[in-house]
Amino acid sequence: MLKKRLRKWVPTPSKVRQSRSLRIFGSWVEDSHLWQLSRHTTAKAFGIGLYCAMLPVPGQMIISVALAIVFTANVPLSFSLIFITNPLTMPAIYYAAYKLGAWVLGTEPLDIEFEASWTWFVQSLDDIWWPLLVGSQIMGVICGVLGYWLIDAMWRNAVLRQWQARRARRRQ
Repeated sequence: MLKKRLRKWVPTPSKVRQSRSLRIFGSWVEDSHLWQLSRHTTAKAFGIGLYCAMLPVPGQMIISVALAIVFTANVPLSFSLIFITNPLTMPAIYYAAYKLGAWVLGTEPLDIEFEASWTWFVQSLDDIWWPLLVGSQIMGVICGVLGYWLIDAMWRNAVLRQWQARRARRRQ
């Protein structure tokens, strides 16, 4: 059941091949193992995708696809999950990452007036980059591990329920 739901959301190999930024991976992206929807490939893809979504760097797509290839995870899922951080969610996620990083580093968060613009980000980068990087890494690892465990548990639970239903049908 989970597999059927995920197939609706997963892009096709041709859609991923059309992406200009992913051409650097060539035929590696076309490996059939990287497109399988199994418990292991799906859980790894969620872990990788959620980790990469928290990275405050351009090129999250390339990083997520490279990690999916290295760890034989489902490429389209890890690719798709990075869009959790989009222009609507980025400010809140990265602000939380900055606050977390400042807390972990034991520094006082700067009282900077936030402005949702690239100019503000570039000008403020000197002051915020280290806490932002530390906080986003911590959030990425936590989200990635939780995503992996959650998908793995959901998949196991779905399979267990299918076995129980099958056993109940045989007894009737």
